[in-house]
Amino acid sequence: MTTSDRPNWTARLGRRIDQTVPPGRRLPDRQPEYVRSWIYVFGVATLAALLFVLASGLALAIGGAAWWHTSSLGHFVNSLHLWSVELFFACMVIHLWGKFAMAAWRGRRALTWITGAVAFVGSIGTAFTGYLSQSNFDSQWISTQAKDGLNAVGIGAFFNVLNPGQMLLWHVVLLPFVVGVLIVLHVILVRRHGVVPPIDAEPPARELPSRPLASRPAAHVPVSETPEQAQS
Repeated sequence: MTTSDRPNWTARLGRRIDQTVPPGRRLPDRQPEYVRSWIYVFGVATLAALLFVLASGLALAIGGAAWWHTSSLGHFVNSLHLWSVELFFACMVIHLWGKFAMAAWRGRRALTWITGAVAFVGSIGTAFTGYLSQSNFDSQWISTQAKDGLNAVGIGAFFNVLNPGQMLLWHVVLLPFVVGVLIVLHVILVRRHGVVPPIDAEPPARELPSRPLASRPAAHVPVSETPEQAQS
């Protein structure tokens, strides 16, 4: 075997991608009829709102934490960031509860459901740290109230909500990275396993191997004894 015939890392990566998501399912141009549902529209709307969240958040990160306090453009971008987050959560909640009612974990899709639910929980933490990064009296009041609540449940020792620098980094770097990885994994699993069919949909008929009638074992039918046989 020559060096050119040996599988390199790009070939192994390509095979791994083909095994994870088959080529026909990466960007499909056809979907089943039941995909025409508002539940999936809200799922796509969640991804669209996430793009606005990331774009406006990137602009705020470039301008600085206090940019929106002194600039009309910064105030507009901050408002765009806020309302895109509101739209993100509204669409995600509708999509989440709609898929819960449809039992979307059926058909070996449990990990798809888990990644979506955990991404929702992680998004709550990301939004909470965003409230703590406003650099105003509102964020100070929220941080003091959150400190008492987090200390009461025993998790206040792991992070300090009164530290605005730590909460800003959590909001900009750590938690968005975790949520982004979960959402990417969720979309990959949806592409791999497909969209869950409705609960009342009939499963496809399983083709059973047919055997000729002569080769089937004859059924044993008990024969009752006649009175003459019983007397003998």
